[in-house]
Amino acid sequence: MRGRDRGPLRIPLKNYLVVLLAAACAQVEDAPYLVRYEPSPPQVVSAMLELAAVSKKDVVYDLGCGDGRIVIEAAKRYGARGVCVDIDPRRIAEARANAAEAGVAHRIRFREEDLLKTDLSDATVVTLFLSYDLNLALRPKLERELPAGTPVVSHWHRMGDWPVERTIYVKGLDRGNEVFLFRTRGSSL
Repeated sequence: MRGRDRGPLRIPLKNYLVVLLAAACAQVEDAPYLVRYEPSPPQVVSAMLELAAVSKKDVVYDLGCGDGRIVIEAAKRYGARGVCVDIDPRRIAEARANAAEAGVAHRIRFREEDLLKTDLSDATVVTLFLSYDLNLALRPKLERELPAGTPVVSHWHRMGDWPVERTIYVKGLDRGNEVFLFRTRGSSL
């Protein structure tokens, strides 16, 4: 070994910390909203669809669709078309299989993506069972992308100070479930 060779590359601590901080900053993205998967009970699904007055003319978007039960029921009961959106590939695979088993897969599109980045331009009804914080984060997008008067139905969670048009209380086995109907005001407001 030569006298000047000090083994592996040695970087002064200050320089190392600067490089580490720069690398960490380069990888920063928007913090994801984590929502625990909990399927809506069947009676809540029915209440959500009735509250939105779903018909065969509708395109129902379920953001955070889980196993697809809301959109599947909208297709089966009302003849609506639907879009299942979930970031979890397991949930999308389950929703796709459930729709095929119910015989309505041809009426439903499946999107494995971040619901905050989903194009909502053809939605006529939006259903949610997310979290209060995610509902708040989603609200500006709903107002911006959906026409005024579009029904948005949320199981359990409100949307901040967005006025509730109607609330239904659905009795469950373990607890009661509130279902809220909101309507978008459109991007001009």
